[in-house]
Amino acid sequence: MSLLPMSTKDETYEEESTSRDSKSLQLHPAFYVATWMILSSAVILFNKWILDRAKYPILLTCYHLTFATITTQILARFSTMLNGRHLVRMTPKLYVRAIVPIGVLYSLSLVCSNLPYLYLSVAFIQMLKGTAPIFVFLALCSLRLSSPTVSTSLNLLVIVFGVVLASLGEIRIQLMGFLFQFGGLVFEAYRLALIQKLLNDERYKMDPLVSLYYFAPCCAGMIALMGVGEEWLSISWEDVQGVGWWVWAANGMLAMALNVASVFLVNFVPPDDPHREPQLIMGRQIGKTSSLVLTLCGVAKSISLIGASMVIWGTVVTPIQFLGNGIAMAGLVYYNTGGAKVQSMADGVRSRCTRFWQQRSGGAKVGLAAGLVMLGLGIVGGVVVGCGGLLNLKDYWTVGALHRM
Repeated sequence: MSLLPMSTKDETYEEESTSRDSKSLQLHPAFYVATWMILSSAVILFNKWILDRAKYPILLTCYHLTFATITTQILARFSTMLNGRHLVRMTPKLYVRAIVPIGVLYSLSLVCSNLPYLYLSVAFIQMLKGTAPIFVFLALCSLRLSSPTVSTSLNLLVIVFGVVLASLGEIRIQLMGFLFQFGGLVFEAYRLALIQKLLNDERYKMDPLVSLYYFAPCCAGMIALMGVGEEWLSISWEDVQGVGWWVWAANGMLAMALNVASVFLVNFVPPDDPHREPQLIMGRQIGKTSSLVLTLCGVAKSISLIGASMVIWGTVVTPIQFLGNGIAMAGLVYYNTGGAKVQSMADGVRSRCTRFWQQRSGGAKVGLAAGLVMLGLGIVGGVVVGCGGLLNLKDYWTVGALHRM
């Protein structure tokens, strides 16, 4: 069957979609967000584990998209999960004009996002990803889809400062991994910008699974061609069997489960205001929960991955990196949500803390105050001591050279 069905609105699909949405809304939004966070983190850690044993990031990416192609074709024929494709007015001309160029950028983005795991730690990669909004904004401006403002530029400079600070604290940095990571961010930024430019019509709106249905086949083919020069010639069956067939199968299913989870996280009409336009955060339309909550969950996911990298691979994360990453994450939250929402959330937290404080007795207040002061002094002292040691350039480069040997 053709991957380019000529589509019209289907009343049966709309009834099934309404029924399915009403059932899915019975679950709390926290369930969808938690599922997405867990699966997203698991896929990153799983990929890193495989690449430590089979150093073929291009072929791993090709495998994921081939698995996704086969799975979406099966789902399209034997389930209702992909009935949304009938609402997309896809034609061969549109496929060549929009899907293929976006697919090229998507392929390059995926490959460049997997290659850094051969050179850099999971923790440092998560820190570098904090610069993603900067590249998206620059891509939108270059295509005349957005205009720079003073407030936005200052906000992005805060993010840059935080990431630069985190990079200065990295003692095992490798230039190739650094370049591949930023290359992936640039390709991803232009992919998102092109989606907004070429597919910004109500007739072409797609949920993540429908997007995968259209993009996965062409991307799998493109990435397969990328691997012809080196990885296809060097890989052996011993490498594949060394990882394990069940491990490969589990990895493919986990990556597919993440795409399915994204479908339930994304909805075109936010539940709190049915008349408001859907919000766009890093290319995702947020429906089941607010942009602020999802952004904060993204920050929490990044922090959890940094912690997992420290525990599983023994990654050394210096105090100056924690400080720089904290600054970048704060800038990211402000950029994605705006000052009004952050202020509203801060007011809510302040109100609850005030009520909690007023309900305590005198002795409890003294104890709480003393505990908070000691905690603050401990954090500040740790950061100052750590930064003071790392800012000694002679010691810094000596440690870096020892780690790079």
